[in-house]
Amino acid sequence: MKTKHSFAVNALVVVALGLGGCAGMSQQDKNTAVGAGIGGVAGAVLTGGSTIGTVGGAAVGGIIGHEVSK
Repeated sequence: MKTKHSFAVNALVVVALGLGGCAGMSQQDKNTAVGAGIGGVAGAVLTGGSTIGTVGGAAVGGIIGHEVSK
């Protein structure tokens, strides 16, 4: 369990640092990036760090983030 928690915390830190480069992005682009980051972390946690789960979660999260801003 500690490994999952540690992975999730590390992933959130990477996402937060990565969002620092979003200054020139539109709000919809930012929402897409945030959705992909959150979805990737959620997918990783729910599937125990599975690559497919992480990528799938990022894809779904990115789509949701993109659509929310419309």
